Amino acid sequence: MKAVAFVGYKKSGKTTTIEAVARVLRERGHRIAIAKSMHVDFDRENSDTWRFSQIAEAVIVHAHDTDALLFKAKDMNALFSMVSADFLLLEGFKSVKHVPKIICARDAKEVEELNDGLAIAVSGVVAGTGVTEIVGLPVIDATREPERLADLIEKRAFMLPNINCRMCGYTCYEMAKMIVKGEKTPKDCVVLSSKPRVAVRIDDQPLPMKDWVQELVEKTIKGMLSAMKGYREGRKIEIVIRDE
Repeated sequence: MKAVAFVGYKKSGKTTTIEAVARVLRERGHRIAIAKSMHVDFDRENSDTWRFSQIAEAVIVHAHDTDALLFKAKDMNALFSMVSADFLLLEGFKSVKHVPKIICARDAKEVEELNDGLAIAVSGVVAGTGVTEIVGLPVIDATREPERLADLIEKRAFMLPNINCRMCGYTCYEMAKMIVKGEKTPKDCVVLSSKPRVAVRIDDQPLPMKDWVQELVEKTIKGMLSAMKGYREGRKIEIVIRDE
């Protein structure tokens, strides 16, 4: 799944921009998911859903034509793991540092304030003023040229694992900035590009392991199992441990 975050201050045009781009991407046959960062508590205290959430790990809500799954993700990775799509469009999420960003702004000053090295374009209100470039970033009016912005997203969207394993020598943020600059590509991410011989997942999240650690785990497990009836060399081995 590829992703891009649309960041900006209030009334900067984020929602309008995402809506326009999402329509184009969907028309092109892509599966689209949208995540919105909200600063309000929609599940207010003492409401029915709030009371249920104090007991259950997840609450499913069905209201007329809208369905919702309410749960508390332990981190950003757990939240995004619930999504299955070709492109994940994030509204807000300024603190996210492992995806490229499109800055929606009202003026050039806001672009400078929000640019953390991950921006690939500028849109929003300022795009309607006739400006074509701000701090070296192309300014694209999503209300007039949604196809152009969609083209850019198809070409440059990506999402790193956000686990800072440093197996590539960098944090995910450092790698993301280099990808945006064109100095690296997502294929330079060891976790994304390699298929490990030994895969370990903790709560459904991959645990990065260097080659020598994989080899150690593999030889230890095979050594223990080799004397047991039913073991066959060259077969796939699956072990599940639940700490309950």
